[in-house]
Amino acid sequence: MPTWELKTDRPTSCLQAFLLAKTFHHSYQSPLTADRYEMASGYGSLAREAIVLLDRFSAGRQCLDDFMEDASKDLQIMDAMHKKFILDVVSGCIENQKLLDVVIDVFYGQNWKCVSRGDRSQFVIICYLATFSLDDLGLQRFSIIIRSLDIKKMHTFLTFFFTNLTTWIQDEWNTIYDAAHVEKHLISPLQRWRPEIDILMDQFAVKISLGNQVKKSPSKTTKPQEFSFTKFPHTRPRPLPLPELIPLQEKSKPVPKSTYKSPKEMQMMEEIKQKNHQKTEELLCQANTKQFRCVNPHKSETTKSVLAQINEDLDSKLKFNSFQSSGLPSSNKNNMWPIKLNNAAILRQGALYEREVDEELQRMERLVEGAREPSSFLQWQKEMRDKDLLEELASIERRRLEGRISYEEAAMARTRLIERNQKTAQLKKEETAQLMRRYAEKRLQEEKGLRDLVQQVAEGHKNSKAAREKLQKFKQSIVKEVAEQRRELLRHALEEAQAELSRKFEVIREIHAIESLPHLRVRNFDYAESAGHELLGEMSLVELKERLALLKEAQQTEEHEKRELILEEKQNKKQLLLEKLDHINVHTRALAQASASRKEERKARLAVRQAMRQDESVLALQKKLEEKQLERQRLKQSESLKKKA
Repeated sequence: MPTWELKTDRPTSCLQAFLLAKTFHHSYQSPLTADRYEMASGYGSLAREAIVLLDRFSAGRQCLDDFMEDASKDLQIMDAMHKKFILDVVSGCIENQKLLDVVIDVFYGQNWKCVSRGDRSQFVIICYLATFSLDDLGLQRFSIIIRSLDIKKMHTFLTFFFTNLTTWIQDEWNTIYDAAHVEKHLISPLQRWRPEIDILMDQFAVKISLGNQVKKSPSKTTKPQEFSFTKFPHTRPRPLPLPELIPLQEKSKPVPKSTYKSPKEMQMMEEIKQKNHQKTEELLCQANTKQFRCVNPHKSETTKSVLAQINEDLDSKLKFNSFQSSGLPSSNKNNMWPIKLNNAAILRQGALYEREVDEELQRMERLVEGAREPSSFLQWQKEMRDKDLLEELASIERRRLEGRISYEEAAMARTRLIERNQKTAQLKKEETAQLMRRYAEKRLQEEKGLRDLVQQVAEGHKNSKAAREKLQKFKQSIVKEVAEQRRELLRHALEEAQAELSRKFEVIREIHAIESLPHLRVRNFDYAESAGHELLGEMSLVELKERLALLKEAQQTEEHEKRELILEEKQNKKQLLLEKLDHINVHTRALAQASASRKEERKARLAVRQAMRQDESVLALQKKLEEKQLERQRLKQSESLKKKA
């Protein structure tokens, strides 16, 4: 592994080392102002936060999206820019893990003695920043991040990285991504920063060597001093007063999360506003499209069918008690029960019918004892309901006829509006036709000028065309010669490969012949003797087979008994279900007869209602509606005559 050579001489004494470190510190930090240095110095703490987060992810092995959401919640108190920097660095390291592991794994393999496994996240983040974010960070911030970590380890890693960048690292990256992409987006930016990185590495090397010298400097020896009467040892300077202890401030309570969240009511109001706005836009679009659809006064067949369907639906809404029943279900002799029920449904239905029978018997007993039946009150209640229903039907019919009348009036107003719109549209069409005529004349003049220019340029290109054809023929001849030479080389290589393959086949055939020789093995085994291991449950193979046969026979008899018991239970259950089904069938027949009688009563009642529905106000509204329809037909006929004229 090549090492970096220091461009400065080693200092010969501690004083020279101190002065050299001072000058290095001032020369490096002189371009930064005070405010900018404070901003840049925070990147070291941000890098350490990112290292902690990356360690947590590699230890947890969880999903990247969930991990980033948890991390953003933990860093909620931090500034938005700092938080974004940390999350971008961590997510970038995780997404490009395959690319970064190529460098880190080989680095650990070569420097396993001086580097611990706990520092892997540091090297991953430094490698990511140097590869992908060096242009955005700049050299000053990048150097501050390196200073916040262990300089010696970072110096070792960066020298290793930039030394092997264009050799095996580039080859490994080419296997992951396209070679052109690696050269353009990864290698060339790092090569552009290479001179400045070399200077920075030299400065770090000087600092590391100075630190090693200070550690290895010999201890100072005490020198004896002569006694002097002129100096008084008791006159000592007054000691400096101890500074007062600074009182510790109480920890401030963290701001609750509810202060950063907007109330739910505002969000709900915004959603309602958006829905209302979307609904109004849809209604406006529908109104505009319907307006232009009404330009054609003659309705199509589909429109007429839709209108007829709407009228039928409105009429059907007024028939509350009209039932469209298909009659009683056809009785099938083969199938006793038309609906297939499961066991639970059969038992439940049987229990319900038994309960109804019990209730009916109790009611009959109460009537026998002298209780009264509320039949007269129910009859009066039914008559009053019929009367209210007739009044409601008359009011609904009046409302329907009023709506039809207003619809006819609106249709007549719409036809007048269409006539006015057609006149304005005709004027606009004439204006646009004049404008298009002028535009076509202008385009014809421009195309004529362009044709003249193209003809002049084509005459200038005729001479260059002949030279290009000669060059093309020369290139084709060179390509043919190269192809013939390449074909000859490939033929020689194929012959050599076939010879090598035939030799290998011969060797394999000899090995197979040796392996196919028979191996005679004599094996005597007594099935009646035990193995002789002196165990408590040891037995021979014959005894083991006999015991297994007896055990199998016992299991078969037990299974046969269980099967017979299950069949008996099934038979009892089936008999119970058949009885329940007979009971249900009797009840269904009775209910069908009762529903048929009720239906006949409803039909008779409905005929009476239809006779009473013809109200005077309804008849007047119907006459008014017929007059409006006749007036609208006259308008349509006059419009059609105008169009024909």
